[in-house]
Amino acid sequence: MSTTAVPPGLGRRVLPTLNEDGTRRWIRPKPSHGTWWRRRQVVAYLLMAIFFAAPHLRVFGKPVFLMDLPRREFTLMGYTFLPTDTLLFMFSLGSLVIGIFLVTALWGRAWCGWACPQTVYLEFLFRPIGRWFDGGYTQSRALDKQGAWFTPRRLAKYITFFLLALFVSHTMLAFFVGTPQLYEWMLRSPAEHPSAFFFVVLFTGIVWFNFTYFREQTCLIVCPYGRWQSALIDRQSKIVAYDYVRGEPRALGAKHRDATAGDCIDCKACVQTCPTGIDIRNGLQMECIHCTQCIDACDEIMTKIGKPTGLIRYSSQDEIAGKPKHLLRVRTILYPLVLAILLGGLGATLYNTQAADLTVLRGLDGPFALEADGRVSNQIRVKLTNRRSADMAYGIVLDLQGEPDLAANDITVVAPENPLRVQAGETRATSVFVLLPTRAFTNGERFITITVSDERGYRESVRYRLLGPATGTTGSTRQ
Repeated sequence: MSTTAVPPGLGRRVLPTLNEDGTRRWIRPKPSHGTWWRRRQVVAYLLMAIFFAAPHLRVFGKPVFLMDLPRREFTLMGYTFLPTDTLLFMFSLGSLVIGIFLVTALWGRAWCGWACPQTVYLEFLFRPIGRWFDGGYTQSRALDKQGAWFTPRRLAKYITFFLLALFVSHTMLAFFVGTPQLYEWMLRSPAEHPSAFFFVVLFTGIVWFNFTYFREQTCLIVCPYGRWQSALIDRQSKIVAYDYVRGEPRALGAKHRDATAGDCIDCKACVQTCPTGIDIRNGLQMECIHCTQCIDACDEIMTKIGKPTGLIRYSSQDEIAGKPKHLLRVRTILYPLVLAILLGGLGATLYNTQAADLTVLRGLDGPFALEADGRVSNQIRVKLTNRRSADMAYGIVLDLQGEPDLAANDITVVAPENPLRVQAGETRATSVFVLLPTRAFTNGERFITITVSDERGYRESVRYRLLGPATGTTGSTRQ
């Protein structure tokens, strides 16, 4: 009877960032500059470059990314989303959420290890700078043991972290107010823009505290994504996994090993390099961010002792256990299907979006008014949002034809502002007054067509119902 190896039991668990006496155990991961680290380094620096450059880039004269909260507008890649773009927001947000679900179902916490700002900035900006100031990995750990938190080199490190946090916070502010406004505020007194100044101070403090002190605790305590993974992945999902079938039982040392010993020599290189302080050999854990550092560390050891690499690798729980792969699963079918529907809806909505948003509303003072000369007055409010990047003038035309007994001199249209001039990205409204004799109304109503157009090809028509006294076709008043 054959037996299948099983992962080692967790046994009594001790938190990776907690000492036995309850004090904080500082994690100083040993760098493992292998193949996966170099790949992540390219991705990380590319993402940093995009973050710092995005506020300064323009597409069609608009920022690449701008979330203008006072005006309730969101600009992405030159396209401005307005508060009326409910469908666009719904499809975009839904696509993002389902996309993350799909990536997690296929490759586990790839977002955490490769693209999350917490990982990107901590592992490829703040920690390398911190090691340089401390004198390297060994010296950092030695200073921790000595309790030397305020040596001149570490004080210089804290100051450098503060300057980096200040730069990050100003860049973040530019995503909300735009670079022209940011440059203007930087040259003026904070008293003239207290809200923005408070945001910079608060965000700088949060960034500095996070990357100087809190660090991996953000992933372990604050971020809920690690807790979601149990619901988002299955045993076929690719994760950073330890091959316990090949590695167990562990035997310390590379020489004079027992014939039954596994390939793991219990060197703990994977533990020393882990940024969250876990032991990947204990199986899938909430704290694992799939950063692949343990893969590089283990591959280096395997190469040194003449063993095949891949003892720790991207794999699935079923693959490690020797079970067959199944690419088509409920998750990998349902998520792409829903994502395709959402992206299709987003594309259709974008395709059908006009260059302007037209809203026709009734007057605020009542459905209609009777003038002294007996005519019926309807106030129509025309509201326009200019989506173009240039100022536009919109002509308003009313079509009131359709009744043979209604002469041209019976119709009076008063438009105080026609054409209506609207600046780029702005919303304006104007009123149009229509005066008609009572005989123009049938059963208290009359339908007209309102057409709005500009000189660049935009044209939109709306059927509108004018209201009047409830009269019959002969013009008598209905009681």
